Amino acid sequence: MDAFVVSARKYRPSTFQSVVGQEALTTTLKNAIAGNKLAHAYLFSGPRGVGKTTCARIFAKTINCLNPTGDHEACNQCESCVAFNEQRSYNIHELDAASNNGVDDIRNLIDQVRVPPQIGRYKVYIIDEVHMLSQSAFNSFLKTLEEPPAHAIFILATTEKQKIIPTILSRCQVYDFNRITIDDTVAHLQYVADREGVKTEPEALNIIAQKADGGMRDALSIFDQTVSYTGGNITYQAVIENLNVLDYEYYFRLSDAILDGNVVECLLILNDILNRGFEGQYIISGISNHFRDLLVCKDAATAQLFQVGSSIRERYIGMAKRCSNEFLYNAIEISNECDLNYRLSKNKRLLVELALIRLCQLAGPKDASSVKTEKKRTIEPIVPASQEKATPADTRQSQSPEPKKDPEPKKDSGPIIVPEQIKVPEPKKDAEKKVVAEAATSLKRKTVSLSGMGVSLSSLSNKKEEDSSSPGVETQQHNGNNLFTESELVNAWKEYTHSLDEEKLLKNTMTLYHPRMLSETVFEVEVNTELNKQYLTDHSIALLSFLRERLRNDDITMTIRISETNAIKKPLTSREIFDEMVQQNPSLQKLSDEFGLELS
Repeated sequence: MDAFVVSARKYRPSTFQSVVGQEALTTTLKNAIAGNKLAHAYLFSGPRGVGKTTCARIFAKTINCLNPTGDHEACNQCESCVAFNEQRSYNIHELDAASNNGVDDIRNLIDQVRVPPQIGRYKVYIIDEVHMLSQSAFNSFLKTLEEPPAHAIFILATTEKQKIIPTILSRCQVYDFNRITIDDTVAHLQYVADREGVKTEPEALNIIAQKADGGMRDALSIFDQTVSYTGGNITYQAVIENLNVLDYEYYFRLSDAILDGNVVECLLILNDILNRGFEGQYIISGISNHFRDLLVCKDAATAQLFQVGSSIRERYIGMAKRCSNEFLYNAIEISNECDLNYRLSKNKRLLVELALIRLCQLAGPKDASSVKTEKKRTIEPIVPASQEKATPADTRQSQSPEPKKDPEPKKDSGPIIVPEQIKVPEPKKDAEKKVVAEAATSLKRKTVSLSGMGVSLSSLSNKKEEDSSSPGVETQQHNGNNLFTESELVNAWKEYTHSLDEEKLLKNTMTLYHPRMLSETVFEVEVNTELNKQYLTDHSIALLSFLRERLRNDDITMTIRISETNAIKKPLTSREIFDEMVQQNPSLQKLSDEFGLELS
C-alpha cells in the first residue's frame, strides 16, 4: 500500500506557470531571470498558504537550472533540477526562523554563505517566517544581507511584514502576495478532483473555497478532509455537514418569513439554527451577508461580485426581485447594528430575536421608510397654564385642516414642543442678568422660557406646527404656576436624584451639584467640568418634567454653566511645566542648553 501524500504537497506547483493566483508576481520574477537582473535579497510577504515558499523554491531552482526552457522555466532534467527535486541540492538552503531565531543561528548561516556553489551559479538561502528572528539576530544579519557575496541570494518569507525592522525592509525587494480568489481556488480544486477521480458539485467546491479564505493550502486540506468524509463524492450537503456551515436554505426561509412579516416563523427558524450549535453572532453576521448578497444580485453590473454556484445565484436573483432597495438598505442596517451590539449584550438571544422582529416589521403594513423615524422618541408638548382650558370653538379650530395664512409665530400661538436633546450653552457672567430678565418676561407670557438653553423660538414654533399636524401627538397635563422656594426646589432635586438607579453618572453629578434660584422660576446649576454639564443637558427633559410636576409649575427653567474658579484643569506634562518655569526664569533654559539636559 502506497503512502498517502496530502494534496497540498502532492500538487504543490513546480513551475511558475502552475502557481495559482499570483500571475503578476511570477511574471515579474520570470522577467528578472530573463534579463539577468537578479537582486541579492527578496522579501515575500502575504497571508498563509498563498505560495510564498513555493515561489521561492521555484525561483531558486530556475536560476540554477543549466538548461532553462524558452519561457524561462526550469527544465527539471539537468543535474541541478534533479538534485533539487530529490531534495539533495547543496545550492538551496531553507532555514526556519521560528526555531532558529538566535544570533548563533544567523552566524552559522553567515559562515555558510562564504562557500561558493559546486553546481550552478547561485546559492539561495530561503528563510521562512523571518519575522520570528530576535532583534539581535536581525542586527547580526544586516551587513551580510546588504553586501552578500556575488553567488548568494537571500529570499525571506513572512506572514507579518509589519514586524520586520525597517533596516531589513530597505535592503530587500518586497513582493506582496494576494489572497487567492474563489474562482481560482474552485478551478484548482476541480483540477485536483479530476486527477484523483473524485466526483464534485460546483456549489460544494465553492463552499470549500469560501471556508479557505484565500489560502490554497487550507482549501486543499479541507478538500482531503471532505473526500475522506464522502468517500470520493463531494456534494453540497456533505460539505456543509462536515464543515458545520449554515446552509443557504435557512437564509432563504428567513427571507420568506421576513417578507411575509411572520414573526413566529422567524423565531422558530432561529431556534432550529441555535439547536444545531451555531452562535448567535454567526447567525446575525450571516443574515447581514445574505441581505448584502440580495442587494448585489438586484443589478447585473454588481452580480459578478457574488461568487457562488449557478443554481444558488439564480435563487438569489429570484429572491432579490421580491425585495425593494429601501427594504434591503434598512434590513442591512438593522442586522449590522445587532452584530455590533452582540458582544455588549447580556441577553444575546433576545438581541437577535428583536432584530428579527424589526426585520419582519419592515415588510409589514408600515412603509420601510418609517423605520428611521421610529428611533426618535415623540416628545409630548408642554402646554402653558393659560391654555389649560380650551373652548370647543378653539378645539374645532385647531383640528381644522386649512393651512394658516400667517406663517409668523404668535406669542400665544399654542404649545411649545421641547426637543429631545437641548444643548445648553455656557452663559457669560455679564449675561446672567439678561437671562433673569428674559425669564421674568416669559412668566408674563406664561410660556416655557428656553432663552437660557440657546433654542430659537421661531424654530420651536415651526416644530410645533409640524408636530401638531401629525397624528398621535397627545397633550400633556398642566401643572399650573405655583410659586416655590429654593429649599423646595433642592428637596425635589434630591428626590429625583434618589430615584435614579441605572444612570449612575447622572446620579453622582446631581448629588455633587445643587440648583440655585435666579428668579421665581429660573434656577442655575454650576458645575466644574464639561462632562458634568453634558450629563445634565442630555437628561434635562426628564429632569424638568419631574420638577414641574413635583413643584406644580410649568414655567420652571434650568440654566447650566461651568464655574471658572473651580473648573478642573487638565494636568500638565513635564514639558509644559518646564516651559512655565522658563517663562518665570529664562536662565533655566540657558542652564539646560549648556549641560545638554533633557526631560526624562
